[in-house]
Amino acid sequence: MKKRLLSVLLTLVVLLSCAEVSFSAQDAALIAAVDGTASYVYRTVSDPQVGSIGGEWAVLGLARSGYAVPDSYFQTYYETLSEYVQKKNGVLDERKYTEYSRVVFALSSIGKDPTDVGGHNLLLPLADFDRTVWQGINGPVWALIALDSRDYTLPHNPDAEVQATRQMYIDYILARQLADGGWSLAGRIGGPGPSDPDITGMALQALAKYQSQPAVKRATDEALACMSRQQNAQGGFTGGTVSTLESTVQMLVALGELGIPLDDARFVKNGFTILDDVLSYRKADGSFGHTGEDSPTNQMSTEQGLYGLVSALRAAKGSNSLYRMGDARKIASGAAQDTPTGLPGKHADVHAVPVTAPGTTFPDIRGHLSQTAIEALAATGIINGKSPDRFDPDASMTRAEFATIVTRGLGLTPAHSGVFTDVTADAWYAGFIGTANSYGIVNGVGNGLFAPQGTMSMQEAVTMVARAAKLCGMDTTLSPSETTDTLDRLFGREIPIAPWAMDSYAFCLRSGILELTKENLEPTRIIRRSEISQMLYNLLDAAELLAK
Repeated sequence: MKKRLLSVLLTLVVLLSCAEVSFSAQDAALIAAVDGTASYVYRTVSDPQVGSIGGEWAVLGLARSGYAVPDSYFQTYYETLSEYVQKKNGVLDERKYTEYSRVVFALSSIGKDPTDVGGHNLLLPLADFDRTVWQGINGPVWALIALDSRDYTLPHNPDAEVQATRQMYIDYILARQLADGGWSLAGRIGGPGPSDPDITGMALQALAKYQSQPAVKRATDEALACMSRQQNAQGGFTGGTVSTLESTVQMLVALGELGIPLDDARFVKNGFTILDDVLSYRKADGSFGHTGEDSPTNQMSTEQGLYGLVSALRAAKGSNSLYRMGDARKIASGAAQDTPTGLPGKHADVHAVPVTAPGTTFPDIRGHLSQTAIEALAATGIINGKSPDRFDPDASMTRAEFATIVTRGLGLTPAHSGVFTDVTADAWYAGFIGTANSYGIVNGVGNGLFAPQGTMSMQEAVTMVARAAKLCGMDTTLSPSETTDTLDRLFGREIPIAPWAMDSYAFCLRSGILELTKENLEPTRIIRRSEISQMLYNLLDAAELLAK
């Protein structure tokens, strides 16, 4: 695992300037891992239901990931949930009130109101203290996480013998801290331990917003010290007698909620972080095993692995944490009609990428000719900045970066193919290059190589974009005379375009994908990030695949 991450980072060092390595290397590697796992979950949970597997955890992970999931996916889940709640007359479970909490934070992640689902207020049961704590510490822990996901007001429950308050739940959790500093599912007040890393991680997540209370801060520090002692040599944690993904994920999310960096000295063992251990459970197809990379794929583990990676990525980007959902996407009713469907002749695998981060911009693109294009692609997660506040529009783009944004732009699933010897499976861009090549958008440079770190000329980029346009259902065929006439008018008799690029160049100019500017008529010049963004934006707009 350590070698895998070192390989990723060394590749990225070549791609990025020294000033960017700290943020961008982590960001790029995590984005690739999140994309791959999100793609797996999206495929395997095509119709999310109400439940702990194939339900709310999948919805949460996908909604918070930034992966290109259509709004209709989440709207369909919401409609399924509403029908379920109505059939159950608002009673999700007589005993396990974590059922309500799980549904509430899933609703928070898609911007839906939990106080009126099928005519029922799903926050109301969480206001019943006795029933919420009946199942032990899990009850108040998840009640706090759900209530705080969007800072909901705890309603008055007239049927409750004891009306709950947030402080009552906090005090309940604190009272059950074990002597070694953590918590366990079966632990009694003042018990000796040992603490469970998964339950301790969950408790820390619930208490994260209350660090201004001295008792909470003291308990948090003791729990972190306990977990630091329990962390194993691989950076992970043992649940019972076996190291498991789930135990490690809960501590990964806990650090994210507390704002503690992953490289905090307390949680680095032999050079391994908690994230290193989580990634060791991940398989090439994006799924996760329960007890190690060699264990079979486990759907519950995969869904937990996804939201764990999402938590780490959000921390790396400086975004709101996983459970602080004030920035959650909002899914409107009838969202199925909101996503463009594309041209009739497009490839079946091509689909529009929905807006997941509206309003995204960068200070260095203000007033730039391609500002609108860059902002539109960034709002859908198709393209990212070099850092949260820098896009670097005039920098060149590598072949690996181009394969990444064109794969994302067409809504295709990243999948490593192993075709190129210089694209290793653990490289962050491996899946994007594999997919772009398998769909015929990009080719290698010969001798089994792709040259992922190489730059592209304008004519190379135009050729690749034209291939993408064909996949999108556009008619890219020109007669020899149409190509010649178009290029002759612009270049005269001495056309400086390679013969293999002429048809594509003419098509992109005629279709408006390549705008008619002086610089765009320099086919051998190295293309810039802003120019690629503008071409891809124009393509998606012309192909009726641009989400707005």
